Amino acid sequence: MAGDLTFFALFLAGLTLMGMALGPWMARVFTGQVRFLDFVERPLYRAAGVTGQGQRWTGYAAAVLAFNAAGFVLLYLILQLQGFLPFNPQGFGAMEASRAFNTAISFMTNTNWQSHGGETTVSHFSQMAGLTVQNFVSAATGIAVAVAVVRGLASRSGADLGNFWVDLTRATLYLLLPGAILITLVMVWQGMPQTLAAGVTATTLEGAQQVIAQGPVASQAAIKMLGTNGGGFFNANAAHPSENATPLTNLVQIHAILAIPAAFPFFFGRMVGDRPQGWVIFAAMTAMFVAVLLFAYFAEARGNPLHAAITEPSVSMEGKATRFDLAQTVLFVVATTVASCGAVSPMHDSLMALGGMIPLFNMLLGEIIYGGVGAGFYGMVLYVVLTVFIAGLMVGRTPEWLGKKIEAREMKLAALTLLVMPVGVLVLSASSILTGDAQASVQDAGPHGLSERIYAYASGTAIRNAGRMSRKCWPQASTSIRR
Repeated sequence: MAGDLTFFALFLAGLTLMGMALGPWMARVFTGQVRFLDFVERPLYRAAGVTGQGQRWTGYAAAVLAFNAAGFVLLYLILQLQGFLPFNPQGFGAMEASRAFNTAISFMTNTNWQSHGGETTVSHFSQMAGLTVQNFVSAATGIAVAVAVVRGLASRSGADLGNFWVDLTRATLYLLLPGAILITLVMVWQGMPQTLAAGVTATTLEGAQQVIAQGPVASQAAIKMLGTNGGGFFNANAAHPSENATPLTNLVQIHAILAIPAAFPFFFGRMVGDRPQGWVIFAAMTAMFVAVLLFAYFAEARGNPLHAAITEPSVSMEGKATRFDLAQTVLFVVATTVASCGAVSPMHDSLMALGGMIPLFNMLLGEIIYGGVGAGFYGMVLYVVLTVFIAGLMVGRTPEWLGKKIEAREMKLAALTLLVMPVGVLVLSASSILTGDAQASVQDAGPHGLSERIYAYASGTAIRNAGRMSRKCWPQASTSIRR
């Protein structure tokens, strides 16, 4: 146990150093001080007709919505036409229409809730040109919006929040693409597949033939983590050994999930000219992270009390990848749900009762403990505004933050935004209970089935997705690859 606690401490120290290094780099990127890829940027801007002129919030928001709407349409068409597109050695046809619709919306919004088995329904071309591209641009959209929020807080007026198209391009070229390339190289080094070939046929011990799926796995795994997307190449996601091969890849993926979210407070401190403000936000996030991490760890370390009555007390490894120890398993669970990354290594359904409460708790907070790339930070800003307003009322002063007064209008907007989560979870969960199809899709009856419903709608309503609770993916993944 002491070794695990030391591991957690070293992990947090490394994460802090990464945030301190990446935050200033992001400040230089989004203030235009870093321009060594100008020869790539300028042709892109010319081809898209982008002038680089600053936008008001209305223009910025319109650009965000238009870009994501186009991404949805493109991804839906790719999934529907993949039978006619190249790089389809498996010979997959069109994805079923409602599932393609769900997938396109999910990946376009960076939710990455998967209702499909990637290795059994999606071609290599769809994985690369469809899902992986959306992993990049949806993450870049979240970063761009957070950068615009920070600019608004730092400026005296909202007349110029920057240019969405420029921010999107720079987030991709200077943050996501270099990081994804580096992580991909590490993944390939550790044995992850990165190929355009079809699956490999193997003979099992029983003499049966089994197709072991492969494809451009490492590149998608890299950006799904760095962009806090989480949509896996395989149905079993990061529990699959081809998508998370070794303890080193597991640790690299956890760091990748939290790297940019942890850097945002330091970026914010630089941009507003008040670095202590950034440290305070980072410290608040880290304190909450430590609390949920230790709670989940000790809940899992106790094991199942029913098993302890008949045998030696031990950690329950049912539904967990045995190639990882308890510390890495719990750290993965907490990292993905605080950062709203849909990746899973252990199946959340297999956690102990109290341990399984933590992923749900993390999502219901609005995923603000570091949070998704960009989305977590501007989610935390809402709580800062709320805190400043309440503190100001308590001391009898007009609430003010960064030289800006926080009045009734700001509080109404913040409150409306914060109410999206409870309304989405409660109303949609209640609606699903009244719907026969929704009830039929629940794996477990009774109280745990209710937890599955709440988890599903908390995950979908939250700023970003945070994985799956049900283990229904396992039978599909194991049987559908047999011929």
